[in-house]
Amino acid sequence: MAQPRLSKLEMQVMELFWEHGPQAVREIQERFPEKARPAYTTVQTVVNRLEAKGALARARKLGNAHIFEPTVSRNAAQRRLVDEFLKLFGGRMQPLMSHLVESGKLTLEDVAEAEKKLHELAKKKGPRK
Repeated sequence: MAQPRLSKLEMQVMELFWEHGPQAVREIQERFPEKARPAYTTVQTVVNRLEAKGALARARKLGNAHIFEPTVSRNAAQRRLVDEFLKLFGGRMQPLMSHLVESGKLTLEDVAEAEKKLHELAKKKGPRK
């Protein structure tokens, strides 16, 4: 199944579900910082959109409130964002890597972790012919 495309606010709502598990719209709305808290109806609209996209599902009903839970993992949503971001570079990783190195945001630990994953991937694929 294709991963849904999520807006910035949708990602913020999903982060709250990933951090706190199944919850109602009111709980999500109240978890936003007070100064940046969207209106209840805004959060309700976002939750309904996420449900329509297949990122959330109604788990149960508690009184009048529906309890929603994520159906998309944080990892899957992040992968979709990274793939979309790389499309801006024509799918090329080199410009992004150069920027990360030049800005000091890519650490030696990051490089070591990437090398480890590349070696694991190479082992899974087996020898090239």
